[in-house]
Amino acid sequence: MNVLVTGASGFIGSFLAEALLRKGHAVTCLVRETSDLRWIRHLAVAFLFADLADRGAYARRLRDFDIIFHVAGRTKADSEGAFFQANAEGTRLLVTAAAEENPELKRFLLVSSLAAAGPSRDGRPLTEGAAARPVSAYGRSKLEGERAAVSQAGSIPVTVVRPPAVYGPRDRDFLLLFKAVQRGVFPSWGKCSYSLIFVEDLVRGLILAAENSEAAGNTYYLADRRVYTNDEIRSALSAALGRRAVRLRLPRFVLPVLAAGIQKFQKKGIMNADKMQEIRFPHWTCSPERAAKDLGFGTETSLREGFTQTTAWYRKEKWL
Repeated sequence: MNVLVTGASGFIGSFLAEALLRKGHAVTCLVRETSDLRWIRHLAVAFLFADLADRGAYARRLRDFDIIFHVAGRTKADSEGAFFQANAEGTRLLVTAAAEENPELKRFLLVSSLAAAGPSRDGRPLTEGAAARPVSAYGRSKLEGERAAVSQAGSIPVTVVRPPAVYGPRDRDFLLLFKAVQRGVFPSWGKCSYSLIFVEDLVRGLILAAENSEAAGNTYYLADRRVYTNDEIRSALSAALGRRAVRLRLPRFVLPVLAAGIQKFQKKGIMNADKMQEIRFPHWTCSPERAAKDLGFGTETSLREGFTQTTAWYRKEKWL
Protein backbone atom coordinates (compact mmCIF):
# COMPACT_ATOMS: atom_id res chain seq x y z
CA MET A 1 0.00 0.00 0.00
CA ASN A 2 0.96 3.62 -0.44
CA VAL A 3 1.51 5.19 2.95
CA LEU A 4 2.16 8.78 4.06
CA VAL A 5 4.00 9.49 7.31
CA THR A 6 4.08 13.01 8.70
CA GLY A 7 6.84 13.81 11.17
CA ALA A 8 8.95 11.07 9.61
CA SER A 9 12.22 12.82 10.39
CA GLY A 10 11.58 12.61 14.14
CA PHE A 11 12.12 9.95 16.78
CA ILE A 12 8.91 7.93 16.40
CA GLY A 13 8.30 8.80 12.74
CA SER A 14 11.69 7.55 11.58
CA PHE A 15 11.22 4.17 13.28
CA LEU A 16 7.71 3.97 11.78
CA ALA A 17 9.01 4.64 8.26
CA GLU A 18 11.60 1.86 8.67
CA ALA A 19 9.00 -0.61 9.95
CA LEU A 20 6.59 0.18 7.10
CA LEU A 21 9.32 -0.40 4.53
CA ARG A 22 10.11 -3.78 6.10
CA LYS A 23 6.46 -4.72 5.61
CA GLY A 24 6.68 -3.88 1.91
CA HIS A 25 4.73 -0.61 1.89
CA ALA A 26 5.61 2.30 -0.38
CA VAL A 27 6.38 5.14 2.02
CA THR A 28 6.24 8.89 1.46
CA CYS A 29 7.55 11.15 4.21
CA LEU A 30 5.94 14.57 4.62
CA VAL A 31 8.64 16.80 6.08
CA ARG A 32 9.53 20.48 6.07
CA GLU A 33 12.33 21.82 3.87
CA THR A 34 14.25 22.59 7.06
CA SER A 35 13.81 19.13 8.63
CA ASP A 36 16.88 17.18 9.71
CA LEU A 37 16.73 14.01 7.60
CA ARG A 38 19.63 12.18 9.23
CA TRP A 39 17.51 9.17 10.25
CA ILE A 40 15.64 8.72 6.95
CA ARG A 41 17.67 10.16 4.05
CA HIS A 42 19.19 6.72 3.38
CA LEU A 43 15.81 4.97 3.25
CA ALA A 44 13.97 4.00 0.06
CA VAL A 45 11.23 6.55 0.66
CA ALA A 46 9.76 9.42 -1.34
CA PHE A 47 9.66 12.92 0.12
CA LEU A 48 6.85 15.44 0.14
CA PHE A 49 8.29 18.74 1.32
CA ALA A 50 5.59 20.87 2.90
CA ASP A 51 4.52 22.59 6.08
CA LEU A 52 1.21 21.34 7.47
CA ALA A 53 0.07 24.94 7.81
CA ASP A 54 0.34 25.30 4.01
CA ARG A 55 -2.60 23.15 2.97
CA GLY A 56 -2.19 23.97 -0.70
CA ALA A 57 1.30 22.48 -0.75
CA TYR A 58 0.14 18.94 -0.03
CA ALA A 59 -3.66 18.59 -0.26
CA ARG A 60 -3.90 17.14 -3.77
CA ARG A 61 -1.08 14.70 -3.10
CA LEU A 62 -3.21 13.10 -0.37
CA ARG A 63 -5.17 11.37 -3.15
CA ASP A 64 -2.16 9.10 -3.68
CA PHE A 65 -2.30 7.31 -0.33
CA ASP A 66 -4.11 4.37 1.23
CA ILE A 67 -3.06 5.14 4.82
CA ILE A 68 -1.94 8.36 6.50
CA PHE A 69 0.02 8.21 9.75
CA HIS A 70 -0.05 11.64 11.35
CA VAL A 71 2.91 11.63 13.71
CA ALA A 72 4.05 15.24 13.37
CA GLY A 73 3.50 17.58 16.29
CA ARG A 74 5.12 19.76 18.90
CA THR A 75 6.15 18.38 22.27
CA LYS A 76 7.92 21.58 23.29
CA ALA A 77 6.82 25.17 22.67
CA ASP A 78 7.21 28.63 24.15
CA SER A 79 3.45 29.26 24.35
CA GLU A 80 0.08 27.55 24.46
CA GLY A 81 -0.72 29.11 21.10
CA ALA A 82 2.30 27.44 19.49
CA PHE A 83 1.17 24.04 20.81
CA PHE A 84 -2.34 24.57 19.42
CA GLN A 85 -1.09 25.81 16.06
CA ALA A 86 0.96 22.64 15.53
CA ASN A 87 -1.03 19.93 17.31
CA ALA A 88 -4.61 21.08 16.84
CA GLU A 89 -4.70 23.33 13.78
CA GLY A 90 -2.10 21.27 11.92
CA THR A 91 -4.17 18.14 12.48
CA ARG A 92 -7.39 19.90 11.46
CA LEU A 93 -5.88 21.09 8.17
CA LEU A 94 -4.45 17.67 7.32
CA VAL A 95 -7.48 15.56 8.20
CA THR A 96 -9.98 17.86 6.47
CA ALA A 97 -7.80 17.87 3.36
CA ALA A 98 -7.62 14.07 3.50
CA ALA A 99 -11.40 13.77 3.84
CA GLU A 100 -12.04 16.15 0.94
CA GLU A 101 -9.34 14.90 -1.43
CA ASN A 102 -9.34 11.17 -0.65
CA PRO A 103 -12.73 9.83 0.49
CA GLU A 104 -11.48 6.30 -0.33
CA LEU A 105 -8.68 6.56 2.24
CA LYS A 106 -8.40 3.29 4.16
CA ARG A 107 -7.20 4.86 7.43
CA PHE A 108 -6.15 8.15 9.00
CA LEU A 109 -4.18 7.28 12.12
CA LEU A 110 -3.39 10.07 14.56
CA VAL A 111 -0.56 9.61 17.05
CA SER A 112 -1.77 11.55 20.07
CA SER A 113 -0.54 11.22 23.66
CA LEU A 114 -1.51 10.08 27.13
CA ALA A 115 -1.17 13.80 27.96
CA ALA A 116 -4.41 14.37 26.02
CA ALA A 117 -6.25 12.31 28.64
CA GLY A 118 -4.22 13.53 31.60
CA PRO A 119 -2.92 11.69 34.64
CA SER A 120 -4.64 8.96 36.59
CA ARG A 121 -6.18 10.70 39.59
CA ASP A 122 -6.71 7.53 41.62
CA GLY A 123 -3.58 5.58 40.63
CA ARG A 124 -5.45 3.09 38.43
CA PRO A 125 -4.41 2.91 34.76
CA LEU A 126 -6.67 4.97 32.51
CA THR A 127 -8.92 3.25 30.00
CA GLU A 128 -10.23 4.72 26.77
CA GLY A 129 -13.64 5.35 28.31
CA ALA A 130 -12.34 7.67 31.03
CA ALA A 131 -13.05 11.38 30.68
CA ALA A 132 -10.12 13.33 29.25
CA ARG A 133 -8.71 15.85 31.73
CA PRO A 134 -5.41 17.18 30.38
CA VAL A 135 -3.33 19.29 32.78
CA SER A 136 -0.84 20.92 30.39
CA ALA A 137 -1.01 23.12 27.31
CA TYR A 138 0.58 20.28 25.36
CA GLY A 139 -2.11 17.85 26.54
CA ARG A 140 -4.93 20.26 25.73
CA SER A 141 -3.55 20.83 22.24
CA LYS A 142 -3.28 17.08 21.60
CA LEU A 143 -6.86 16.56 22.78
CA GLU A 144 -8.05 19.28 20.42
CA GLY A 145 -6.14 17.54 17.63
CA GLU A 146 -7.98 14.32 18.47
CA ARG A 147 -11.31 16.14 18.25
CA ALA A 148 -10.35 17.54 14.85
CA ALA A 149 -9.49 14.06 13.57
CA VAL A 150 -12.61 12.42 14.99
CA SER A 151 -14.79 15.16 13.46
CA GLN A 152 -14.00 13.63 10.05
CA ALA A 153 -14.77 10.05 11.11
CA GLY A 154 -18.01 10.16 9.16
CA SER A 155 -16.05 10.73 5.95
CA ILE A 156 -12.88 8.66 6.41
CA PRO A 157 -11.92 5.90 8.88
CA VAL A 158 -10.02 7.49 11.78
CA THR A 159 -8.04 5.81 14.57
CA VAL A 160 -6.42 7.64 17.49
CA VAL A 161 -3.49 6.18 19.42
CA ARG A 162 -2.38 7.61 22.78
CA PRO A 163 1.12 6.44 23.73
CA PRO A 164 2.50 7.13 27.20
CA ALA A 165 6.19 8.06 27.59
CA VAL A 166 8.15 6.57 24.67
CA TYR A 167 11.85 5.75 24.93
CA GLY A 168 14.52 4.24 22.73
CA PRO A 169 17.40 5.11 20.40
CA ARG A 170 17.25 8.61 18.83
CA ASP A 171 15.14 9.98 21.71
CA ARG A 172 16.49 13.11 23.40
CA ASP A 173 13.93 13.45 26.20
CA PHE A 174 14.85 10.33 28.17
CA LEU A 175 18.50 11.11 27.45
CA LEU A 176 18.43 13.65 30.30
CA LEU A 177 17.51 10.88 32.73
CA PHE A 178 20.15 8.53 31.33
CA LYS A 179 22.77 11.25 31.78
CA ALA A 180 21.69 11.84 35.37
CA VAL A 181 21.99 8.16 36.25
CA GLN A 182 25.34 8.00 34.43
CA ARG A 183 26.44 10.66 36.93
CA GLY A 184 25.13 8.56 39.80
CA VAL A 185 21.91 10.41 40.65
CA PHE A 186 18.24 9.79 39.99
CA PRO A 187 15.90 12.78 40.47
CA SER A 188 12.90 11.92 42.62
CA TRP A 189 9.89 13.94 43.80
CA GLY A 190 7.99 11.33 45.73
CA LYS A 191 6.45 7.98 44.85
CA CYS A 192 5.25 7.94 41.23
CA SER A 193 4.08 5.39 38.70
CA TYR A 194 4.32 5.46 34.93
CA SER A 195 3.30 3.60 31.82
CA LEU A 196 6.09 3.32 29.26
CA ILE A 197 6.68 1.84 25.82
CA PHE A 198 9.78 1.08 23.77
CA VAL A 199 9.68 2.80 20.38
CA GLU A 200 9.83 -0.39 18.30
CA ASP A 201 6.89 -1.86 20.23
CA LEU A 202 4.96 1.36 19.65
CA VAL A 203 5.46 1.46 15.88
CA ARG A 204 4.43 -2.18 15.59
CA GLY A 205 1.23 -1.27 17.43
CA LEU A 206 0.64 1.75 15.20
CA ILE A 207 0.80 -0.44 12.12
CA LEU A 208 -1.54 -3.00 13.67
CA ALA A 209 -4.04 -0.24 14.48
CA ALA A 210 -3.85 1.17 10.95
CA GLU A 211 -4.26 -2.16 9.18
CA ASN A 212 -6.96 -3.71 11.40
CA SER A 213 -10.54 -3.01 10.32
CA GLU A 214 -11.69 -3.33 13.96
CA ALA A 215 -9.68 -0.24 14.89
CA ALA A 216 -11.58 2.22 12.69
CA GLY A 217 -13.38 4.76 14.86
CA ASN A 218 -11.53 3.73 18.02
CA THR A 219 -8.97 5.20 20.38
CA TYR A 220 -6.23 3.01 21.86
CA TYR A 221 -3.56 3.17 24.52
CA LEU A 222 -0.40 1.37 23.43
CA ALA A 223 1.81 0.64 26.43
CA ASP A 224 3.64 -2.04 28.32
CA ARG A 225 1.18 -4.08 30.39
CA ARG A 226 3.32 -3.36 33.45
CA VAL A 227 3.15 -0.08 35.29
CA TYR A 228 6.53 1.01 36.67
CA THR A 229 7.32 2.88 39.86
CA ASN A 230 10.11 5.43 39.80
CA ASP A 231 12.20 3.03 41.92
CA GLU A 232 11.79 0.30 39.28
CA ILE A 233 12.81 2.75 36.57
CA ARG A 234 15.87 3.75 38.60
CA SER A 235 16.84 0.10 39.07
CA ALA A 236 16.47 -0.73 35.37
CA LEU A 237 18.46 2.34 34.34
CA SER A 238 21.21 1.54 36.85
CA ALA A 239 21.47 -2.00 35.49
CA ALA A 240 21.58 -0.82 31.87
CA LEU A 241 24.22 1.82 32.56
CA GLY A 242 26.21 -0.24 35.03
CA ARG A 243 26.08 2.62 37.49
CA ARG A 244 24.44 2.71 40.91
CA ALA A 245 22.30 5.82 41.23
CA VAL A 246 21.17 7.40 44.47
CA ARG A 247 17.89 9.28 44.75
CA LEU A 248 18.18 13.03 44.49
CA ARG A 249 15.09 14.09 46.39
CA LEU A 250 13.50 17.23 44.97
CA PRO A 251 10.44 18.76 46.67
CA ARG A 252 7.74 19.41 44.09
CA PHE A 253 7.65 23.11 44.94
CA VAL A 254 11.21 23.59 43.61
CA LEU A 255 10.47 21.98 40.24
CA PRO A 256 9.16 25.15 38.51
CA VAL A 257 12.30 27.03 39.57
CA LEU A 258 14.49 24.18 38.35
CA ALA A 259 12.62 23.99 35.04
CA ALA A 260 12.97 27.75 34.52
CA GLY A 261 16.72 27.44 35.05
CA ILE A 262 17.04 24.55 32.63
CA GLN A 263 14.85 26.27 30.04
CA LYS A 264 17.01 29.38 30.18
CA PHE A 265 20.01 27.41 28.89
CA GLN A 266 18.17 24.76 26.86
CA LYS A 267 15.34 26.45 25.00
CA LYS A 268 13.95 23.30 23.41
CA GLY A 269 14.40 20.95 26.36
CA ILE A 270 11.64 18.78 27.77
CA MET A 271 12.04 20.34 31.22
CA ASN A 272 9.96 23.49 30.99
CA ALA A 273 7.10 25.26 32.76
CA ASP A 274 4.44 23.34 30.82
CA LYS A 275 6.01 19.97 31.64
CA MET A 276 5.93 20.94 35.33
CA GLN A 277 2.14 20.97 35.12
CA GLU A 278 2.35 17.26 34.34
CA ILE A 279 5.13 16.33 36.77
CA ARG A 280 3.16 17.58 39.77
CA PHE A 281 0.81 14.59 39.28
CA PRO A 282 2.29 11.26 40.47
CA HIS A 283 0.47 8.72 38.29
CA TRP A 284 0.74 8.70 34.49
CA THR A 285 -0.60 5.27 33.66
CA CYS A 286 -2.87 3.71 31.04
CA SER A 287 -4.22 0.26 30.20
CA PRO A 288 -3.42 -1.43 26.84
CA GLU A 289 -6.13 -4.06 27.33
CA ARG A 290 -8.38 -2.76 24.57
CA ALA A 291 -5.51 -2.86 22.08
CA ALA A 292 -4.66 -6.38 23.21
CA LYS A 293 -8.28 -7.49 22.71
CA ASP A 294 -8.97 -5.76 19.37
CA LEU A 295 -5.54 -5.86 17.75
CA GLY A 296 -3.67 -8.67 19.46
CA PHE A 297 -1.17 -6.06 20.58
CA GLY A 298 1.46 -6.79 23.20
CA THR A 299 4.90 -5.41 23.87
CA GLU A 300 7.96 -7.57 23.22
CA THR A 301 10.68 -5.52 24.92
CA SER A 302 11.11 -5.51 28.68
CA LEU A 303 12.09 -2.28 30.39
CA ARG A 304 15.58 -3.54 31.15
CA GLU A 305 16.09 -4.80 27.59
CA GLY A 306 14.84 -1.51 26.17
CA PHE A 307 17.06 0.56 28.45
CA THR A 308 20.03 -1.66 27.59
CA GLN A 309 19.47 -1.22 23.84
CA THR A 310 19.02 2.52 24.28
CA THR A 311 22.16 2.83 26.40
CA ALA A 312 24.20 0.97 23.77
CA TRP A 313 22.91 3.27 21.04
CA TYR A 314 23.54 6.45 23.05
CA ARG A 315 27.09 5.33 23.71
CA LYS A 316 27.69 4.34 20.09
CA GLU A 317 26.52 7.78 18.98
CA LYS A 318 28.50 9.43 21.80
CA TRP A 319 25.36 10.96 23.29
CA LEU A 320 26.43 9.43 26.61
